[in-house]
Amino acid sequence: MERANNVEFKVSGRYALFSDPINRMGGEKVSYQIPTYQAIKGILESIYWKPTLIWYIDELRVMKYIKTQSQGIRPINYTGGNTLSIYSYLTDVEYQVKAHFEWNYNRRDLDKDRNENKHFIVANRMIEKGGRRDIFLGTRECQGYVEPCTFGEVKGDYDNYGEISFGIMFHGFDYPDEAYDESGKDKLVARLWYPKMKDGYIKFIRPDKCDIKREIKTMRMKEFNNSNFIGLKEFDEGGEILGLD
Repeated sequence: MERANNVEFKVSGRYALFSDPINRMGGEKVSYQIPTYQAIKGILESIYWKPTLIWYIDELRVMKYIKTQSQGIRPINYTGGNTLSIYSYLTDVEYQVKAHFEWNYNRRDLDKDRNENKHFIVANRMIEKGGRRDIFLGTRECQGYVEPCTFGEVKGDYDNYGEISFGIMFHGFDYPDEAYDESGKDKLVARLWYPKMKDGYIKFIRPDKCDIKREIKTMRMKEFNNSNFIGLKEFDEGGEILGLD
């Protein structure tokens, strides 16, 4: 990488539900007070994603006071009957995000796609357009909206508030195709960490720096070919990206 390839954007919405995916198998759901690293990474992948690169979330800024609201939800009951569950959502949320991408060196089959100028330009263009796909704040019923911003600008509700600790919290998943060392190959691993917010700012640690991990299951890395990834057709015989001249 020749550049930092930083992107900055604002994401907001009426509701958000950032829950622990390991323990939310059914029943009632309660949101964390802040977004998880994985949730923000998922938003970025909805804005712009390719298996050639990995998004890293550097920092998050909470712009509005943390507020919650409980609602009665009738989830689908596949065994019949009528079930009522209580979901606790965050309301009126707004965050500033600073992130960057790095190459996914596990994807040697896509080494010709490592054109950082192309990916940086397209990623920022997609931020300006609000994302390539729909943006969700933790769960599908919580629609989010993305727009460009300058990270750190504009007054936030937690400016000069001091430090808040949120205890142990889900950080994200290590997928086989994003494994950071040989110990993570062919495994789905969950990461945990202890986040702190100071004056509204949360600095995320890198996934490979998380010391608390839990192996979920065995999983093979997905293979991409011409039948399931049209991006392979972007290259000519010389390895140059078509359509950017």
